[in-house]
Amino acid sequence: MRRPLRKTGLTSILFAGALLAVAAMAEAQQSNKISRIGFLSAASPSSQSANVEAFRRGLRDIGYVERKNIVVEYRYAEEKPHRLDDFAAELAHAKIDVIVTAGSQATSAAKKATNTIPIVMARETDPVGSGFVASLARPGGNITGLSTFAPEISGKQLELLKEIVPKLSRLAVLANPNRPGNEQELRETELAARALGVQLRHVDVHDLKDIEIAFREANNARIDAVLVLSNAILASHQAQVVEIANKSRVPVSYPSDSWVDAGGLMIYGVRTTDLFRRAARYVDKILKGAKPSDLPVEQPTKFEFTINLKAAKQIGLTIPPNVLARADKVIK
Repeated sequence: MRRPLRKTGLTSILFAGALLAVAAMAEAQQSNKISRIGFLSAASPSSQSANVEAFRRGLRDIGYVERKNIVVEYRYAEEKPHRLDDFAAELAHAKIDVIVTAGSQATSAAKKATNTIPIVMARETDPVGSGFVASLARPGGNITGLSTFAPEISGKQLELLKEIVPKLSRLAVLANPNRPGNEQELRETELAARALGVQLRHVDVHDLKDIEIAFREANNARIDAVLVLSNAILASHQAQVVEIANKSRVPVSYPSDSWVDAGGLMIYGVRTTDLFRRAARYVDKILKGAKPSDLPVEQPTKFEFTINLKAAKQIGLTIPPNVLARADKVIK
């Protein structure tokens, strides 16, 4: 005859079953949870379209589908930096799980808006110098992500310009002095210019009319070439900037691949769409419980050199064969 279960044993079994049920429910709720991501940019939607698509592709590659298990709230300041603070505060108050920033100005605004919501920099020139992280290896706060800067970039950009324009002695650098990160880029560019015996002329760019003035002055001052640094204002007017530059018949080195796709002459740097795609990995890790303070900032290890022969022909420039041979991509 089987003995009846003792009351304590039955209680233990029921308790264990309840725990399993609760765990199963929690797991189901977690798997059905729709995470909310904020995407903040100082530029316009059109200028960020390739980067946004790369970010979305990165999310899809690891199992996130918009409006199914993830929602992305997009905010574009459209070259009006003062709007960034309002947008960042709006995202912070909306209980967003992670904010992804598309540039230094957006990161700065997000940092002011929150010190608790994780922030992923999709691209940032100088995260430490800009005060966003304590160090690349140990960010230490609520911000992490990807850096676009390596000291050798400026030297290589000038070296390539010097090979393309052998008589290069005067270079104009177009930058936004208010953009975090430009200071470090300018410093490295000055060091590279000094080593190559090139004189620099800094041109501050705050809006589109500054571009026209800059190239007019470049022609008057007999500037041999122009280097464009990362700038949300310039990025939002790529087509116009490239048109002005090519009409001025001045060789220009641009900051990212989208510029040569828009008709610009050349770039040497990091492929930005790849950065935005990899930013999705940071988002995934944070949504799964990782802390930004423990996720090292990723530095660039691969740089691409692209030449646009259509632009070269338009400005009457012949690219030396040895330079073309070193290009990763040639647009014909």
